[in-house]
Amino acid sequence: MSNSARSIFVFGLYLALLGIVLLVAPNFLLGMFALPATTDVWIRVVGMLLLFLGFYYTQSARKELTDFFRWTVYVRATVILFFAAFVLAGFAEPPLILFGVVDLLGAIWTSLALRPAKTA
Repeated sequence: MSNSARSIFVFGLYLALLGIVLLVAPNFLLGMFALPATTDVWIRVVGMLLLFLGFYYTQSARKELTDFFRWTVYVRATVILFFAAFVLAGFAEPPLILFGVVDLLGAIWTSLALRPAKTA
């Protein structure tokens, strides 16, 4: 597995784990980030979607789908911008930005791994 595929695989595992937690015990995770508890089904729907995204990420890593890897860099790098905007608009609490930081760091890791190796 290439370094870029490994970065995508690890991020896929992160997404899947996050999805499982939101499906099984959403208020545990929400409480950790000072987000309000909920009984609405939407949080479990988000968990399901994250689990599915995690599957796509891990499978694309196994198949070395480098075009997909590149696409994710752009999308994951913007997550922090949206989350920061949500916080600034008063829609969410500041701890939400931590999830955006994880996306940004993952995007940077993948971007660096996609660069061609320098030859001597």
